[in-house]
Amino acid sequence: MVNLEKERKLTEIEINPDILRQMQMIQLECLIEIDRICRKHGIEYSIDGGTLLGAVRHKGFIPWDDDIDIIMGRDAYEKLFKICQNELDSKRFFLQEHRTDKHYRVGYPRLRRNNTVYQRAGHERMNYHGGVFIDIFVLDNVPDNRVLRDLHRALCFCNRKILWSKSGRHIAGHFLWRAWYSLVALIPAGYAFWLNDTIARICNRKKTKLIRHNTHPYPNPEICGYGIPAKLLDRFTELEFEGYRFKAVTQYERYLTMLYGDYMALPPEDKRRPHIRLSAFEGVRE
Repeated sequence: MVNLEKERKLTEIEINPDILRQMQMIQLECLIEIDRICRKHGIEYSIDGGTLLGAVRHKGFIPWDDDIDIIMGRDAYEKLFKICQNELDSKRFFLQEHRTDKHYRVGYPRLRRNNTVYQRAGHERMNYHGGVFIDIFVLDNVPDNRVLRDLHRALCFCNRKILWSKSGRHIAGHFLWRAWYSLVALIPAGYAFWLNDTIARICNRKKTKLIRHNTHPYPNPEICGYGIPAKLLDRFTELEFEGYRFKAVTQYERYLTMLYGDYMALPPEDKRRPHIRLSAFEGVRE
């Protein structure tokens, strides 16, 4: 039997400080492009997750962080999607989601930097557009009814697993999980996207107390298991990040506490390292 963990390690490259900083600067370039378009057209967004935490605690990247995240409401994203068809600098960037890349199997959009190489270890068989990227998490309403909330969360979980199954059947740790993902992978990704869009359309008919990105879990499920307060996206401010100023939810302290607890406390030293494992990376080739 093939030792997948050993095989994966053989294909990995070391994310040394030079590679990490290259990645961060390319991601920053993507964020600047999104910010440019959003400011020009009055589209509200917020830096999110570790990016928001980095802005508050470090005024830039968390030193070992390897990605950038932003969030925006569904209406804001659909406006951005439409505008990007003409406004986006398509020579440098590609707005990736299931409507622009038929092979894409991730439940949230990404802005990719063209002419770069970024390959996650174990994902070499995926043939969608590659390159360094930032994540765009689109927020939809969550039902107020408790029973419907549980159903909503279960459907979101199933969609995540369907979309990840083509990777999971190769890189899941146990052979039983790989076998299970091989069966799930028979479900077309288009079904998962259709189901997610249908759920979002139904739930977005009226305002609700909670909102969430449906195809990615929150880091603190005990607090954010169903979503985050919709009022967080009512007001926005600006925070410094790597010498620039980007949009952020005004209640960022409350939001970060919900996500991470004591967010100003540094993690143990053995946790201060990139969490993504790569098999290939190249900076901008122009």
